[in-house]
Amino acid sequence: MLFHPMDFLILIAFGVAIWAQFRVKGNFNKWATVSTRTGLTGAEVARQLLDRNELPHVKIEAVHGKLSDHYDPMSRVVRLSETVYYGSSIASVSVAAHEVGHAIQHQQSYGALMLRHRMFPVVNFTSGFAPFLLLGGFLFQNLSLIGTGIIFFTAAVAFQLITLPVEFNASSRAKTLMLAEGMIYNEEEKGVNKVLNAAALTYVAAALISLLELVKYVMIFFQGQEED
Repeated sequence: MLFHPMDFLILIAFGVAIWAQFRVKGNFNKWATVSTRTGLTGAEVARQLLDRNELPHVKIEAVHGKLSDHYDPMSRVVRLSETVYYGSSIASVSVAAHEVGHAIQHQQSYGALMLRHRMFPVVNFTSGFAPFLLLGGFLFQNLSLIGTGIIFFTAAVAFQLITLPVEFNASSRAKTLMLAEGMIYNEEEKGVNKVLNAAALTYVAAALISLLELVKYVMIFFQGQEED
């Protein structure tokens, strides 16, 4: 029987994840209509922060898609969605500064980020096989397959947990830098917090779902051992 008491908690976590996604979009849309007093666009904020933190070689590119913003450590490029790149709203500059935060982490060899980069090739491999191993283990009642699947899935969960301090640190850097450089005013900090905290919540929810699923699989594994 695949149903497990932990499924109830996982469903709650899924509910939190869905709510977090709506909150991200809601906060972004709300603060995307509020212009900053400086009038700087997301691209301008990103460029100035990069230059002032000795990263003039890091490029900034506009990309299609909403909330598709990210920092590419391989190409050393900050990619901003068009809304963020060209926008001068509190939402735009918040997201742009957050991605610059990742570039600065990379420059300073921030521990959690470096660990995540090293783990990525392994996690990219294990996360692809874990679902099939677990499914095969449950279908054929094979504890060895389930155990291997748990090990592979653990790597993916660890990757998500390590992502949390990386994201929170990037947001913290973003707020500190923008205030220090006069890019936002104190009264605008509330909007910045709303945008960045909502985004961080999505990572927390995703990590919680994966962690609860891992606990469920481990409990099933040990229960199967006892029955044998």
